Amino acid sequence: MATLLSESDIQKQLQEIPQWQQAGNKIQRAFKFNNFVEAIEFVNKLVEPAEQAGHHPDIAISYNQVTISLTSHDAGGLTEKDFSLAKTISQLS
Repeated sequence: MATLLSESDIQKQLQEIPQWQQAGNKIQRAFKFNNFVEAIEFVNKLVEPAEQAGHHPDIAISYNQVTISLTSHDAGGLTEKDFSLAKTISQLS
C-alpha cells in the first residue's frame, strides 16, 4: 500500500501541477475540448498510462468537458501515485 502524503507534501506537489486542485482527499482537474469527440479521444489516451501505473482515475464526461479525479483508495487519500499520474495526464492534454 502506498504511503499517504502530509498536507505540506500535498501543497508542494500541487505547485508542480497548478491546474489541479485539492478537493478533500483527492485532486482534480477539468479539461475542456471543442466537442464530445475530442473529449472522448482524450479519455482514450488515458487508458495506457493508467494501466501502466496500475492506478485508475475517476472520470466524468459532460459533452466537451472531462473532469479527472485522483485518489489512492487503498491508502485512504493522496499518495505520490496520484501526483505522478496527474503529471502524466497533464502532458496528454
